[in-house]
Amino acid sequence: MSTDVFSEFRLNGFTLKNRLGVAPMTRMSSVADSIPRQDVLDFLVRRAERGAALVFSEAIVTDYESAQGYPGQARLLTQRQIEAWKTVTDAIRTRGSVSIMQMFHCGRVAWPEVNPAGRTIAPSPETPRQDNPLTGKPYPVPDTMSAFDIQHVIQGFAETARGAVAAGFDGVEIHGAHGYLINQFLSRYSNQRTDHYGGALENRYRFAHEVTTAVREVVPEDHLLTFRISDWGVVDPKVSLFETREEWQALIRLLSAEPIDALSLSTYDFAAKGFGTERTVCQLTRDVTDLPLMICGKIHDRQTAEAALQDADVVLSGKSFLFNPDLVEEIRVGKSLPLYRSEDANVAYTEKPLR
Repeated sequence: MSTDVFSEFRLNGFTLKNRLGVAPMTRMSSVADSIPRQDVLDFLVRRAERGAALVFSEAIVTDYESAQGYPGQARLLTQRQIEAWKTVTDAIRTRGSVSIMQMFHCGRVAWPEVNPAGRTIAPSPETPRQDNPLTGKPYPVPDTMSAFDIQHVIQGFAETARGAVAAGFDGVEIHGAHGYLINQFLSRYSNQRTDHYGGALENRYRFAHEVTTAVREVVPEDHLLTFRISDWGVVDPKVSLFETREEWQALIRLLSAEPIDALSLSTYDFAAKGFGTERTVCQLTRDVTDLPLMICGKIHDRQTAEAALQDADVVLSGKSFLFNPDLVEEIRVGKSLPLYRSEDANVAYTEKPLR
């Protein structure tokens, strides 16, 4: 498959004007009421104004109890929050772009001091090997989620999705990647349960299925529903969260049976080979699904975008869009563009206004 970066793409009932999107990024920009700073909201509108076809929100935490992993994160559960985001989604729409709210629960990748309930929860009482980079201390042992906890968390996803619809987002993304809660259930690395949420992949997948089912019930059919997945986490990043190519592809088959409109693949490098094979993660995914695929990971100029579109349908960039409001036009003209490092993106977590 070879696709022009600037060709249109039909996704459910929406027509993307090109194949370039602003990737969702975890932020800590809320100064009050779990609403991002105005310059952060303006940043998203500006990227739509300057050509991005698809604009994701920052990752939104899904409840007022245990979802939060970092200070200053946003929520979408109150009328004030809905009204703040409604201005953004209206502006993105008038620029001819599509908006998607991404939501997640951090699970064990958190510490009690930032959660209103004063605790962290996870599938199992397992902590990451890596210390918390923000505190320099080990992560606390999380409470093992009970049946009540599981249903409460699922309800938080559904209520946040309901808030996104009220706020005018064109779609919702369930964040099942990066070692956060849904991913913690999916991976044997973090899921040591012996009940029907643990063990075989079909059991470990049960929580993701129940979240997706609950969210789809409140997201209208004419709105997008996407699911993000990865084989790596924000902590213990060198650990492969899925053991084999066969396990990864079995997971993709399960996701493909869900009422979702696309899969979003998060990689370190879209061109890297996966699971000891000679094929990329995107190619291995494409082998077993007909769902539209979005991908990110070292896509920063026209050459890398075109290469990624050999196997994917839409390419997403985080750091490149973060630093460059003119990225779309500079890709269009084939300008030589830098590849930013993860450390460079720390500017996103300061009070420095975004362009």
